[in-house]
Amino acid sequence: MTTQLERPVTTAGTTPAPAAAPDTRSASPSVPARRPTGPLYVVKAGSATLDRGTIHKELADLVARGARVLLVAGGATGIERHYAAIDRPMPHLRLANGDVVRYCPPEEMTHLVDAYERVTLPAVERELRALGLSVFTSVAARGGLVSGRANRPLKAVSGAGRTLVVRDHRAGVPTAVDVDGLTALLEAYDVVCLSPPVADPAGGAPLNVDADVLAAVLTGALGADHLRLVTGTAGLLTDPAVPDSTLYDAYPGEGAKYAGGRMRQKVRAAEIAMADSGADVAITGPHTMGVPSGWTRFWRTKEPAADLGLLTRVACVPSVSRDEAELASYLAEWCRERGIDAHVDEVGNLVATRGDGPRRLLLLGHLDTVPHHWPAEWRDGELWARGSVDAKGSLANFLEVLAHADIPEDAQLRVVGAVEEEISSSKGAFHVRDRYPADAVVIGEPSGSGTLTLGYFGLFKLRITASVASGHSAGMDAVSAPDHLIDVLGRIRASVLAEAPDALSAVIDVRVESGRERSTAIGILNFRVPPKADVEALTAAALGHAADDVRVEVLRATPGHAGGRAGALVKVFTRAFAQAGIRPRFVVKKGTSDMNTLATTWHDVPMVAYGPGDSSLDHTDEERIDPMEYRTARTLLADAVHRWFALPAQPALPDQPEGSRR
Repeated sequence: MTTQLERPVTTAGTTPAPAAAPDTRSASPSVPARRPTGPLYVVKAGSATLDRGTIHKELADLVARGARVLLVAGGATGIERHYAAIDRPMPHLRLANGDVVRYCPPEEMTHLVDAYERVTLPAVERELRALGLSVFTSVAARGGLVSGRANRPLKAVSGAGRTLVVRDHRAGVPTAVDVDGLTALLEAYDVVCLSPPVADPAGGAPLNVDADVLAAVLTGALGADHLRLVTGTAGLLTDPAVPDSTLYDAYPGEGAKYAGGRMRQKVRAAEIAMADSGADVAITGPHTMGVPSGWTRFWRTKEPAADLGLLTRVACVPSVSRDEAELASYLAEWCRERGIDAHVDEVGNLVATRGDGPRRLLLLGHLDTVPHHWPAEWRDGELWARGSVDAKGSLANFLEVLAHADIPEDAQLRVVGAVEEEISSSKGAFHVRDRYPADAVVIGEPSGSGTLTLGYFGLFKLRITASVASGHSAGMDAVSAPDHLIDVLGRIRASVLAEAPDALSAVIDVRVESGRERSTAIGILNFRVPPKADVEALTAAALGHAADDVRVEVLRATPGHAGGRAGALVKVFTRAFAQAGIRPRFVVKKGTSDMNTLATTWHDVPMVAYGPGDSSLDHTDEERIDPMEYRTARTLLADAVHRWFALPAQPALPDQPEGSRR
């Protein structure tokens, strides 16, 4: 659930905001200002990929949409160039299984580090800076950003065929990550680029590690949202001799049988990342992240039945608010594979449509979830995952119904997966309201398969700033800024509740700022207001408490909305419930949904909300969905959609004017 902004912020009171503290950071151009955090992508690219321009532009595109990017650079080509430049032969070892590996005794590690620091990393920094990005590059060993554990002695084969035990080979596996240090760097720079080797806590020369495995370990340690292992082929090929034999979907333990050579390490890295994180993991190529037909996506959990496949995969792709792009892209491709017209619109919504007739039914779900994601898994017959209830189960059902519905020639069925429903912007729903008119709407939110939601409370959200002259709290009759705020909050709450007695209220945030001349306390006061509440009257009641030392701002004024039980849309659901043998419940919920946003201008459009799942599990670590609940809701929804289109045609409502808002 979320809130919406229907009007500009309304403010009363004259107290200015506290002056900003002077900026004491270094003016050095090499240290950018801290950036807001966004989804984290870990991208591993080898030298051959980095030599091409495509990957750098793709990284810039990720940054442009708000992502944090950690690039792990492989160095095979750079190492060869460096060794050639210093005219030094590169030592190798032949292993008992026939593989040939780079030999890394202690004296060789200096040259290996030089290859990264003089060839590979400067080239990466140069290319990304040319695209206007701020970049930090380092071998992972520097400053102990990543440390590892040395491998056991290696068995090799001499030129004469004798078995040798090599004890000075400085190779290992990454085991520890400086999470705080890397997090600070990721917040300060557009792209952070690391490369092998890693530090050895036991001392001595650093340890060479596989770059793909390094990327996987970083993914788990940092809780990354997405891992992309970029290769020179179109993902993992089932037949290396056939360039387009991509294995599109891989489950734990399945990829290794197709992997040979260097691809074995990529599959190993993907498996490590799946085991250690809830990240969205893919091997992509050739030398790009941008072509899904060249992806092998790794799914951590497998659906127990074929009809649960879409639900499972939707739950496996993290899509916290403002990180919906990967899920939207995946679902658009899923639709197109089934002959459905689908695209991702300019604000990031998934839009999938069948039919182009004048009778328009809209199924509006949302792509995003609240933080935080965790590895999806089927456990004890239920799918445990962030968003499984709120509201990926609803969206998956919408798409399944869209794919299989019989659409009359005079009708249109459209599914939209909106972005940013879980945060206050509701950007996706506003775009739907102003671009995709409909004659009736089903909102995808968890009602439970036996319940129909007729409406939602609205949201009235205030920020109150109370200030007092600075002074010692032990003074006679002293009133602190928090004291003053508490008093004002109580008076405002009483005034608002006098206008809307059925509203629910809570102070959801308080902070204090101390200045030399004045001290300030700031509180966020939240009201859930019933559908008939007059938000204009609530606004007047709240702003009436503004004063020279009290500032009142209306952050949100989202009216509630509820429809009755007599309309045609409710009736088709009622008949579908009867057909399924369910005695339904009809509710108006205390939360707020995208229904409220549409209702601000779609005054005569019938709307209900329906979807599988127990809404008490929303936003909790117990979020899970039962497959029979999911299936029951899907069957009932399909029946209701069929019944809606079977109704006699009604006069079409005029399109809403583009960009109209109340």
